Amino acid sequence: MRYKDKVVLITGSGSGIGKAAALAFSKEGGKIIVSDINEKNGLKTVSEIINNNGEATFFKADVSNFDMVNKLMDFIVQKYGKLDVAINNAGVGGDFAKITDLSIESWDNTMSVNSSGVFYCIKNQIPIMLKQGKGVILNTSSIAGIRGLPYATAYSASKHAVIGITKTAAMEYAKNNIRINAICPVFTISPMFDPVAMDKLKEGISDKLKANVPMKRFANVMEQVHTMLWLCSDEASFITGQAISVDGGLTA
Repeated sequence: MRYKDKVVLITGSGSGIGKAAALAFSKEGGKIIVSDINEKNGLKTVSEIINNNGEATFFKADVSNFDMVNKLMDFIVQKYGKLDVAINNAGVGGDFAKITDLSIESWDNTMSVNSSGVFYCIKNQIPIMLKQGKGVILNTSSIAGIRGLPYATAYSASKHAVIGITKTAAMEYAKNNIRINAICPVFTISPMFDPVAMDKLKEGISDKLKANVPMKRFANVMEQVHTMLWLCSDEASFITGQAISVDGGLTA
């Protein structure tokens, strides 16, 4: 029960890694704020948590909209009076295309959600944590934030930005007892990364991606979530400003 009575916000927790994290943090005693742009999925996550005797509430938010993010943080403060852990996980994959074929609309949307969304969240979360004297923030980046990823220019650029934001903010607020890190997952089986759907876009691409991973397989969501549980806990109390790869050795 590492998170007993701690207030935990997880954006993008209607599905995939975010949903799995919401369920896992709840099992360890956290009071979960489920936030997602998809209200139906978000409410399903809340329902599952409550059915497992956990505590959760839902707040619909598009992280690319600063006003909505601001209202989300106001809601948390009004309801709980604090924010112990903030996991900025909401993101989009963007279009799978070469840079010359990538539309401006796709670029703008991917950067807006993945990069500006993290900035908007941290900008609103840090004042809450400064007031309470401590806090933990974890941002979801990607191995594409550490290296290039062909056919994913916008996604890779946006996830590089997440790491830059993470490292800079961590240095600025380390003295205030606020830890800020990023997790960098490899291809993880989830609604955002479906090998079958990938192969429909480009035949054989999933096997090629898997072959590049030294462990010769894709990750499952819990392999990412277990790292998140540790990074946000007191067990990782001296770790800040880091981009932790959970990638089966891909970036080694």
